Amino acid sequence: MQKNILITGCSSGIGAVAAGDLLSRGYRVLAACRKPEDVSRMNQLGYTGILLDLDDPQSVGAAASEITELCNGTLHGLFNNAGFGVYGPLSTLSRRQLEQQFATNFFGVHQLTMLLLPALQASGQGRIINTSSVMGLISTPGRGAYAASKYALEAWSDALRMEMKHSGIRVSLIEPGPISTRFTGNVLQGEADRPVTNPGIAARFTLPPRAILPKLRHALESRYPRQRYPVTVVTHVMSLARRLLPGVILDRILSTHSAPDK
Repeated sequence: MQKNILITGCSSGIGAVAAGDLLSRGYRVLAACRKPEDVSRMNQLGYTGILLDLDDPQSVGAAASEITELCNGTLHGLFNNAGFGVYGPLSTLSRRQLEQQFATNFFGVHQLTMLLLPALQASGQGRIINTSSVMGLISTPGRGAYAASKYALEAWSDALRMEMKHSGIRVSLIEPGPISTRFTGNVLQGEADRPVTNPGIAARFTLPPRAILPKLRHALESRYPRQRYPVTVVTHVMSLARRLLPGVILDRILSTHSAPDK
């Protein structure tokens, strides 16, 4: 029986690559995008396009209802991948900008996931996979808002994983480091004349979006999916550094060499 999986943020980058891979593996891919023209393009490519704006609670509710109906109430996988970044010193960011950051990266994820829990439970082996970031492990100057949203997603995922322990649903996090996507180009900068940019060294460790595919497949298909799937050398190094280095030393390193993110 063909398994249904919903992927958010399918217009480009990790979402687009994941959708293509899972379609080739026999999944029915429900490809969610924010823009109607991207939804139409997904339908033309053989996916089931879904219009979804995570900033809009009504859009999330409508999309969840459509997805549940399309799947006849049974959803195998939910890949919460959509997201964006608000960059800039915290002193330059307004409350509204932080709310916008959390609306997409966290609040919308929560609403969508909760609405789809019955369909995921109905499958008997539902998988929830959330795209975090190396910035869900560490924070750096100029990326506090984005890091805060990913820290929240990490904590939320941990709680949900434990709460779903006896439901048959498994919850995993994919933690990218520098990945060559449109993410950086779509960042909203708090100071247009002083944009926060990735350090030059990031290019040496940047991987293509396909680097996440082995992690995604394992999270979806393994009997024992992992709690976390680090991607790229940067994520592995930062995860280790956070555990081993004194805070004052880690602050010094991160302040001098800001870590790149998804």
